[in-house]
Amino acid sequence: MKRNILNSSHLLELKKRRRRIVLSKILLYIFGFLVIFALSAYASHASIFNTKGIEITGNKTIDTEKIKEVVQGEIVGNYLHFFPKTNILFYPKKNIENKLKATFKRLREVAVFVSDEKILQVSISEREPKYTWCGETINLEKEEKCNFLDETGFIFDEAPYFSKNVYFKFYGALPTDFAKFVSFKQTLETIGIKPTALYADNNGDMRIFLSTKASTLMGPEIILNSDYDFKKIAENLQTAIDTEPLKSDFKNKYASLLYIDLRFENKVYYKFR
Repeated sequence: MKRNILNSSHLLELKKRRRRIVLSKILLYIFGFLVIFALSAYASHASIFNTKGIEITGNKTIDTEKIKEVVQGEIVGNYLHFFPKTNILFYPKKNIENKLKATFKRLREVAVFVSDEKILQVSISEREPKYTWCGETINLEKEEKCNFLDETGFIFDEAPYFSKNVYFKFYGALPTDFAKFVSFKQTLETIGIKPTALYADNNGDMRIFLSTKASTLMGPEIILNSDYDFKKIAENLQTAIDTEPLKSDFKNKYASLLYIDLRFENKVYYKFR
């Protein structure tokens, strides 16, 4: 008897009515969502919600039009085929920044934002060339191909050919602690030694070439080993140069200097022609 009541036509009809109500609500929600989506997509194309142009600031050597081409490539088209990438609410800020940095290695910082006038502003800062990296080995028989380095040791754009040592040159592996080497280089300059290039082999040994009247690197050199302590080496070298006979020889016979060897703890070896 109880089973018949549960399966009565009245209860079955009630269940069907409830399902129709639930289905109607679902369809209503879907319809409402589609209407809102359509209106949003339509409104997103309104000029008030879209950028009116691109403005580049901060570039010094990178061509403005080339930067604009990259930016334009990132904002062309639509999201989900409906929402324009030029919309000020949805424009691909991070994509633009990442694409510019990947395309132009000279860029240090990139900031993208939309101004009150709806202009897509791209503010950049470029890396300043401080040094050059000229390959794994030294080859003086042909014209070198070098790349610029900034003050942190980051390698970026290809450098033009310079007939003279305009920039300090690195060959081989860059120093692990680049900043400490730069400080050591500056110390050498303060004590009257002008380094022009550094070659580091795969074992970590280093040869620092010193300036000569000729443009070639084959001049005096300072030799360091892989266990270098720049601060201690600088102190040892300063003491040696301030002590006779190297003090006089360095001043009067510099042109004939072959090398200064700093690979041995608390000792400085040197040789003149």
